[in-house]
Amino acid sequence: MRAAVLCAGARVLSEALEGVGSGRRDKPVLCRCGAAMQSRGVRRKLLETILGPVEYRRSLFRCPSCGRTRFPGDEALDVVGTTRSPGLRRMMARAGSKSTFKEARVDLKVYAGVEVSAKDVERVSETIGEDMAQWSNRQAVRAVEEFAKDSTRVEKTIPHMYVSTDGTGVPMTKREVAGRKGKQPDGSAKTREVKLGCVFTQTTKDENGYPVRDPDSTTFLARIESAEAFGQRLFAEAVRRGLDKAEEIIVLGDGATWIKNIVQTHFPDATQIIDLYHAREHVSDLCKLIFGSDEAKIVHYRTRWWADLDEGNVEKILTEAKRHLPRKRERGKKAKVEIAYLNKNKQRMRYDRFRARGLFVGSGVVEAGCKSIVAQRLKQSGMEWSVRGANAIIALRCTMKSGRLEDYWEDRAA
Repeated sequence: MRAAVLCAGARVLSEALEGVGSGRRDKPVLCRCGAAMQSRGVRRKLLETILGPVEYRRSLFRCPSCGRTRFPGDEALDVVGTTRSPGLRRMMARAGSKSTFKEARVDLKVYAGVEVSAKDVERVSETIGEDMAQWSNRQAVRAVEEFAKDSTRVEKTIPHMYVSTDGTGVPMTKREVAGRKGKQPDGSAKTREVKLGCVFTQTTKDENGYPVRDPDSTTFLARIESAEAFGQRLFAEAVRRGLDKAEEIIVLGDGATWIKNIVQTHFPDATQIIDLYHAREHVSDLCKLIFGSDEAKIVHYRTRWWADLDEGNVEKILTEAKRHLPRKRERGKKAKVEIAYLNKNKQRMRYDRFRARGLFVGSGVVEAGCKSIVAQRLKQSGMEWSVRGANAIIALRCTMKSGRLEDYWEDRAA
């Protein structure tokens, strides 16, 4: 019955397409070179749609000057250079972003009765993902241009805007990591770092004074690229989201050097907060280095210093830690590195003050993004990616996770 209904729908669609790309035209069809193109008859095209194969006939135009050809009907239907309808490509891209391309092929057959190969799903998903990345870039560039030229005073309608970023490794093909330094025993690399950022806003607090993230306010961006390029991308997204309307910008991160460089370059006036979870990790590692195998002391001082951390009293931790530095050279050296980290970031760890102001002190949103956007899809067992393929799927998943999928397809249709 489903096959019969789809077949009937395909016939209706075929009838609806009659005349879309053929027949007399009110205006001449122009070539890129500016010359008027001439009609060269009607050509048949078989389109694969979500209803099944549909025959479509449209006029071919050729330029008498340069020889270029155009199918205005294909342009109107968004099927230039492809035999798949926008609806089918959208469905394939969504399926390919959710699971492996082989699983996506099976899902499309079971759920939609669509027969495609795993390679087809891969090609379409990556093509759509790359186009989404370009679309996002164009919007960001326009936003930054408007931001740069608009010197009028803007009303501050966003109490708090948060910018948070982190990195996570993705397994790559040997070609993509050749010659790169990594964490393998021989110093080689198996992964490339995906830099992921998010922007969200906070307007209210709950009855207990804890901050509440504004509903549907979180947008994500991620890419395998240099920290400098990603910093520009993150700034552009913040501008698009209304950076100039924010009363306060808060940057949440783990204190990595590349993140601090981005903040200094693009968000110099922001309130900087080291993610509390990462700060606690550093304190825990410091305890292990100082007290070695003495589990009782590790637990005692970790509990004590975490309480000091919550109170923003980093100086107390530093003073006590220096008193207990281990005599063993290697452990002592590593302990001093952790002490230096805490000392360098102590102003970003005044958690008592941040909480008193009703601000977030944890980067759970971006941590969750690393898992749900990158890890769940790109870090499955046996996977290896090219930079191009990984970036395409990441862009696709970021667009979906940010609630911008409909915006993309509406802009594309327009």
